[in-house]
Amino acid sequence: MAYKKKKWREKLNNNHTSEGNLPRVEKIELKQQKLWGKGTIVIPAPLEVDEIMKQVPKGKLITINEIREILAERHNATICCPITTGIFANIAAHVAAEDENEGKTKFTPYWRTLKKSGEINDKYPGGTEKQTELLESEGFEVKIKGKKAKVVNFEKYLI
Repeated sequence: MAYKKKKWREKLNNNHTSEGNLPRVEKIELKQQKLWGKGTIVIPAPLEVDEIMKQVPKGKLITINEIREILAERHNATICCPITTGIFANIAAHVAAEDENEGKTKFTPYWRTLKKSGEINDKYPGGTEKQTELLESEGFEVKIKGKKAKVVNFEKYLI
């Protein structure tokens, strides 16, 4: 039997994992406490990450860490899982790119979601080049150093 790869939109709408439904809050396991400390961790649903990304208006930015803080607070958890949040942001970005390619005019402005240091996520659709173009078209200054691109003074544009 051939494995059928899920489409981006299917992944975005999927709130089920082998461990259970999403979102869910779990106690931070002993082996993870060295990294994250004691308390609870929320594993968000993909649509929650997309919903926050959709709320970033033109002229503003958000980082993955800010998304994680919003979700941790929303679920009364100590932290939000950095791995799944990053994966779900990437899924939301790819769905947005598909929507744009289909001619839709309203889609998630994924280019406004940066890594914690203000760096552009090169895994998003179009890579660094496309996002740099989109950010500069909104008035942001982007500096490229080697393979990394970063929004200049990104902190003053955070929501």
